[in-house]
Amino acid sequence: MSAPIAGENIRPVAFSDALGERYLAYALSTITSRSLPDVRDGLKPVQRRLLFAMQELKLDPASGYKKCARVVGDVIGKYHPHGDVAVYDAMVRLAQSFAVRWPLVEGHGNFGNIDGDNAAAMRYTEARLTDVAVALLEGIGEDAVEFRETYDGEEREPVVLPAAFPNLLANGANGIAVGLATSIPPHNAGELCAALEVLLKNSRCSVAELIACVPAPDFPTGGVLVEDPAAIAEAYTTGRGSFRVRARWQVEKIGRGQYQIVISEIPYQVQKARLVEKIAELLQSRKLALLADVRDESADDVRLVLEPRSRSVDPDMLMETMFRLTELESRISLNMNVLDAAGVPGVMNLKQVLRAFLDHRLDVLLRRTAHRLKHIAHRLEVLGGYLVAYLNLDEVIRIIREEDEPRPKLMKRFKITEVQAEAILNMRLRALRKLEEVEIRSQFEALSKEQAELKKLQGSKARQRTALGKEIKATKQRFGAATELGRRRTEIGAPPEPVEMPTEALVEREPVTIICSAKGWIRAIRGHLDDAAPVKYKEGDRERFRFHAETTDKLVLFATNGRFYAISCDKLPGGRSLGEPVRLMIELANDQDVVALFVHRPGRRLLVASSDGRGFVAEEDGVLAEKRTGKQVLNPGKQAEACICVPAEGDSVAVVGDNRRLLLFPAAELPVLARGRGVILQRYRHGGLSDAKMFNKADGLSWRTGAGVRNEGAATDWWGKRSQAGRVAPRGFPKCNKFG
Repeated sequence: MSAPIAGENIRPVAFSDALGERYLAYALSTITSRSLPDVRDGLKPVQRRLLFAMQELKLDPASGYKKCARVVGDVIGKYHPHGDVAVYDAMVRLAQSFAVRWPLVEGHGNFGNIDGDNAAAMRYTEARLTDVAVALLEGIGEDAVEFRETYDGEEREPVVLPAAFPNLLANGANGIAVGLATSIPPHNAGELCAALEVLLKNSRCSVAELIACVPAPDFPTGGVLVEDPAAIAEAYTTGRGSFRVRARWQVEKIGRGQYQIVISEIPYQVQKARLVEKIAELLQSRKLALLADVRDESADDVRLVLEPRSRSVDPDMLMETMFRLTELESRISLNMNVLDAAGVPGVMNLKQVLRAFLDHRLDVLLRRTAHRLKHIAHRLEVLGGYLVAYLNLDEVIRIIREEDEPRPKLMKRFKITEVQAEAILNMRLRALRKLEEVEIRSQFEALSKEQAELKKLQGSKARQRTALGKEIKATKQRFGAATELGRRRTEIGAPPEPVEMPTEALVEREPVTIICSAKGWIRAIRGHLDDAAPVKYKEGDRERFRFHAETTDKLVLFATNGRFYAISCDKLPGGRSLGEPVRLMIELANDQDVVALFVHRPGRRLLVASSDGRGFVAEEDGVLAEKRTGKQVLNPGKQAEACICVPAEGDSVAVVGDNRRLLLFPAAELPVLARGRGVILQRYRHGGLSDAKMFNKADGLSWRTGAGVRNEGAATDWWGKRSQAGRVAPRGFPKCNKFG
């Protein structure tokens, strides 16, 4: 290591302290200078610098366009030393009418579209400011806001814009900083102005009174907001929440009793092309059983056409499935995390945001008033000097002609200030007309009157509130509901009633064969295969379960831990693969195994038992659980595990132990439980329960053998009471001790 340079400030610092200090500085820079908007003008630094640079280039709405590359170059060269791509992307978003409710930049050329296509390169596109941007910049040249030096000290930029328009809530904001994030949806400017008027008249008004004026967001892409009013009120009161938005749709008749559904508006921030692609994927995977086809017939407007599977399909049911499975229903979050006037981040509610905007507008009003009074005072001083010159015109001319230093002579002779003397010396000869004196006196009187009014404004809170009210009213007339841009686009609808969706509406019904191997790999093969149909398995694996089902069915799994699990058939892997391990679908430890796998039948009862010979009857509807952890039903003993789960169909029970002892008893002796260990089915001195089944006594006891099915008839020798040991199974009973 080289020796430190003499005079250099070098001090030992722990690496963790230095790293933490620099990361904190980076985090603060990200929060305040990049990601979070200012509550006063609703802009991030890059957006503010873009608008200011465009004003400096005189790109007002009445002028022509300039290349975006010129604007971006000025911004990154003078104010924002970052990449040109990031700056251009910010500029493009301000021009997209589907991204911001009130565009601040008027673009000329390709600025992207709602399908998610990118804008053209900045060398091809042109831009200028909109009327809304002009309102944000109004008064910036009248000392309305503070200015600071730019990063290189060569220029000056505004700390915040005057913002005669409530931009934060009107256009919303999104940003992610270090540990903080903001998400503010756009709102209607006319409604915001109405709320500002209420707050201006009564500073103690409640948030509920403001919500009466601002009932919900107003998205540029329209749609129908179906959030519960109580949830909306909670979101605006706390500053955090979300809004549920659905696409706008209508039924279009096409003759012969057939129809199609036309979607004319989609939720905010949803890319139309990606939406159509997602619907097509769901169609291909047979997840939209009620839909036949989707077409995008959009031109300048949005027009998505949905074709139902048949004319008997209910349109409301079809759309309910679309809302559940696609982005035709979306949730827009609200997190009003913003920087206050001191640059401190924090979450504000609706009233606090509007209050901060009014405070800022009051500060702008007082600064502009002071600036105007300063100019009026200067002008009155100059006009006073002109009047002295007109009253003493000959003497003034003489002094100017004869004296080498006329300014001090004028000041001494007429007792005027240096400013007045300089103004007299700079007068043109043509201004010496008699009519000019009359105009100067008239101007002097008008400015004196304006000065008096402005001083009254400075000293009166009531006058200041009146002035702010006039400004808000003018903004409301300029951008409110009376204008085409200001009308509300998002309809506020009632929250939809909960709809019980049948499985057939979500999944197309078709036959499948469920295959599960001995090692626990499961799959669903399309169609009903015969038991002898060949199926491929992994090397060293073999078949364990095979049965027929339909894609709309639910499968019930019973494991050795005594838990029941449920899996939908449509979620199983297809037959082209070797399947997936059941353990990936449910939570099953390595020492546990699946005992039974079957199709769920509502209303059925099940006989469940553990290897220690205890069990009971359970309602099948009560054991289902969609969770990966399943539902605990049977509690095996410490030295036992669940081993039996069979349908409880019949009036009698047959159990057989590892000791080949068979016992038959009435099913009425078994309790029906929701969970537990159950009762003793059969007692064992050695071993445990091997198999069990339920049957009808009138039909006799039967079991499967290699030659077919054998029926033992009444089997009177093996009848007894529950919990007895039983007798040795009859000759011909399978050596595996299973009923088959």
